[in-house]
Amino acid sequence: MKKLQAFFLTGLLTLTPIWLVFIVFKFVFGLLSDVSRPITTPISLYMAEQSPMLLGWLSQPWAQTGIGIVVTVAFILMVGFISRRVLGQRLIGWLEALIGKVPLAKTVYGSARKLLDMLQTKPDGTQRVVLINFPHENMKSVGFVTRILADEATGEELAAVYVPTTPNPTSGYLEIVPVSQLIPTDWTADQAMAFIISGGAVSPERIPFSKA
Repeated sequence: MKKLQAFFLTGLLTLTPIWLVFIVFKFVFGLLSDVSRPITTPISLYMAEQSPMLLGWLSQPWAQTGIGIVVTVAFILMVGFISRRVLGQRLIGWLEALIGKVPLAKTVYGSARKLLDMLQTKPDGTQRVVLINFPHENMKSVGFVTRILADEATGEELAAVYVPTTPNPTSGYLEIVPVSQLIPTDWTADQAMAFIISGGAVSPERIPFSKA
């Protein structure tokens, strides 16, 4: 029984990272394929009906998923290419102006755009990736400083810190923390995201847990 338990534990520890990779890829690929399926599915089914001997495989679920992913990735690459051109920047500006006229869409798009822009730059007076006392003072969480504020009563500098959750960093908490209580790190945003998504498995040997 002890050997069986050891084999089971070893197998479980071996398969868990693979399972997590599978779940993440399944989620991402599912999103990518679902984006373009309303367009690609009718077209591919029509082609399969017109030539069942040659193109009948287009009606298979795996083919629908693959076509959706390829079309979506190609569209994203095309948008990236166009965005680097003057005409593309004008089109994006026109689209943003159009979205700005829709109240709810304006709020969602504007907030997401600002967050992505802020994560690519450092705020004044502090490092982007920091550690904060969360959920209490004897525990630390990795956070991203998104903005520097000021206490209207005392003038003390405050930081808006986004604390992502593990292993899905798209959800998290927003904390208002005095800048004096932030523990700066020398991590890049990519290193911090790798630490969060891996549950701490991908990390440096030392971290600045105690503020000097």
